[in-house]
Amino acid sequence: MTANTEAAPLWHDVCGIDDVVTNSGVCALVEGQQVALFSVMGGGEQFLYAISNWDPIGKANVLYRGLIGSIADDVVVASPLYKEHYVLATGKCIERDDVSVVAYDVKVEGERILVAV
Repeated sequence: MTANTEAAPLWHDVCGIDDVVTNSGVCALVEGQQVALFSVMGGGEQFLYAISNWDPIGKANVLYRGLIGSIADDVVVASPLYKEHYVLATGKCIERDDVSVVAYDVKVEGERILVAV
């Protein structure tokens, strides 16, 4: 029998569900990391995403201020600095294969949003 060595995610209470504006981003400090949290409406349903707020190309914590949109089937945020697009579900940069940001798991418990960092 082998033991599962993968640690369970550590969930952090970030904010209330009413603290996020639909189709916009907010920034939260979680375990010393700036996290960009996005609430996106699609098909009448709310989706929550969390990525690192650090723009690796612009070298600044600004991604929460980016514009939300879609490219193909991916929900993305466009960096407010140089306009690269980051997939909110994965952190992948659409324009560059050598760049990405961290994507975090998000869940809702009651009226609170939790992020695994």
